[in-house]
Amino acid sequence: MGPLTLNVKQSLSSSAPVVATAKQGERVEVLQTRRSFTRVRTALGIEGWTEARHLLSTEQIKEMRSISEQSSMLPSQGTATVFQLRNVHAAPNLNSPSSHQLVENSVVEVIGHRLAPRVPFRSAPPTPPKNTTQKRKTPKPKEKEKEKSRGALAPPPPPPPPGLPRNWLELSKSPFAKKEAAKPAQDAPPPPRFDDWSLIRTKDGKAGWVMTSSLSMMIPDEVAQYAEGRRITSYFKLGEAQVKDAESKDPKKFHWLWTTIAKGQQNYEFDQIRVFIFNTRRNRYETAYMERNVTGYYPVTQMMVEVSNRKEKYNVPGFSVIIEDKDGGLVKKTYAFEGYRVRVIQKEPWKRLAETAQAKPMSDLLPANAPAMDPSTIKLSWWESLKQKLNFFGSKK
Repeated sequence: MGPLTLNVKQSLSSSAPVVATAKQGERVEVLQTRRSFTRVRTALGIEGWTEARHLLSTEQIKEMRSISEQSSMLPSQGTATVFQLRNVHAAPNLNSPSSHQLVENSVVEVIGHRLAPRVPFRSAPPTPPKNTTQKRKTPKPKEKEKEKSRGALAPPPPPPPPGLPRNWLELSKSPFAKKEAAKPAQDAPPPPRFDDWSLIRTKDGKAGWVMTSSLSMMIPDEVAQYAEGRRITSYFKLGEAQVKDAESKDPKKFHWLWTTIAKGQQNYEFDQIRVFIFNTRRNRYETAYMERNVTGYYPVTQMMVEVSNRKEKYNVPGFSVIIEDKDGGLVKKTYAFEGYRVRVIQKEPWKRLAETAQAKPMSDLLPANAPAMDPSTIKLSWWESLKQKLNFFGSKK
């Protein structure tokens, strides 16, 4: 069963008393189905009726576990929280089975996105086991004698049917055909409505779908206030800024990468990329890099990348995004974040996965031999910090 608590009622009436309750994950025996209701027997032997949509079959449980296993390989696009009780669904549909619920202020990882039509969800409810103990009824001896006597006096064959009249084509025409032809064509059915869904992963590794509107990304407010009304779809730390103000209440400041989208209900995940840095000299956040009017898709990944100068090779923070090029194909662009400067260091074709849950391993999303990145541990020397400031102010001229 899916919900946290399943109420088992005495009858099908909405006002029927609750005779038993079952907790999430408990097994119940299916006895009978009627329309959208199912008669079950709990582990304590109490029988009653409940809605079939609250029950999960063994196959559905296996399917949801498979989604969680596949989703474990997807990189996080940022943490989010919910402010009220929400069901986590097996598919991006409000009527699909729900395996568990998110309580208020739950923290989850956003790992996927899908725009799904609002259509009825069709799923076979759990069926009661077949009763194989019943024996086939055998006819009584008197009935056998009657059947034999009927077979001995078989009725004569029926006469052949009459032929069609000569004017059968004219007779088959409807007298209302002309009136129906003169009627204007009916209006086309309205286009289907769509819902915006996000694939999330909980702390204990469970995955499922929730409405995107119920999630709020947990990027700090001092940074999120510069989103200009756009919805943040992913965010990452690109490194820690060296703040030397002893009087500051929060001496730790980070540089950020985020992606945003202006309007919801799109088949893509973002239309703007922005690198937001903390300027230690001016003690404020500023935009170091921005790309507008792009069509971007998950996953956005973060890693350390290798760059070189005339003398040596070294690693700096970096990231990659999947965007659409002018010809409609997908390209994976990898960027290096050197100080306050962002530049593209690699472009390669990319083939999008058909299903979000069918993920590639995390290693396939990163460049070869890319070292792991921990932004909180990235600390630059005095000379490297000076080069960052010079690069930044030089780019502003």
